[in-house]
Amino acid sequence: METGTRLYVGHNMRHMPVVRQMRELITGGRIGEVKTIWCRHFVGNGGDYYFKDWHADRSKSTGLLLQKGAHDLDVIHWLAGGYSATVSALGDLMVYGTITDRTDHSQDRMPEWYSLDNWPPTEQKGLNEVVDVEDVSMMQMRLDNGVLASYEQCHFAPDYWRNYTVIGTKGRIENLGDGPGDTIAIWDRRHDGSSEPDETVIIGSADGGGHGGADPLLINEFLEFVANGGATDTSPIAARQAVAAGVVATDSLRSDGSARRVPPLAAELITYFENGQTR
Repeated sequence: METGTRLYVGHNMRHMPVVRQMRELITGGRIGEVKTIWCRHFVGNGGDYYFKDWHADRSKSTGLLLQKGAHDLDVIHWLAGGYSATVSALGDLMVYGTITDRTDHSQDRMPEWYSLDNWPPTEQKGLNEVVDVEDVSMMQMRLDNGVLASYEQCHFAPDYWRNYTVIGTKGRIENLGDGPGDTIAIWDRRHDGSSEPDETVIIGSADGGGHGGADPLLINEFLEFVANGGATDTSPIAARQAVAAGVVATDSLRSDGSARRVPPLAAELITYFENGQTR
């Protein structure tokens, strides 16, 4: 802000088809005013992705509510139209802390140790020499617009996907799978007991690239912003708010689990970045 240098923060999930389609349903009024959001993240590759290198060491990573969770926290904020004001969390190192087979992978790359054959989680081998971050976490949020949200993250699940449930004053949406060809279910009529969705939307795909085609879209947005400036779907303010929520929740998790206030930003800073970084 002091120099006028353009700042872009690449939260690629804002370009994932599942997230964009759910946001379109919400902003289009399909489920009314959002009141609560629940996200369950089953990190089936957690042992390989996060416990065999620096991610497992809290002195280098803070924890996985930050390193992994910041993406989902940003999505929750985007779908809800607000930012976390108060957070609390519980968590533990329930599985990977008991594994004694450790290896220095500092000179290796993740594909060298990753394998779907590494199952069950209790039989993982070659974990990082230091393992002291939580492998399961549960976080609650009260957003600045009154929305209540929760985020659950487990790194020893057998499957790997995110489930977002968004409930508004006129219905509920929930993704069943998060990749191209999976579905977003919509319930917007009253039912007595469990029921099939009132409507199902197929999750689309972009033209290749990782994260359901999100990565090339992110790079295109970045290059356009570098060249010409203007509004972007990602936001330095949103990125900071997701990081701050994850850090404060980690503090709560590692103490008594009590609610903690997320430090606010100056109004001038928010205005600058949310108005396209122009004076």
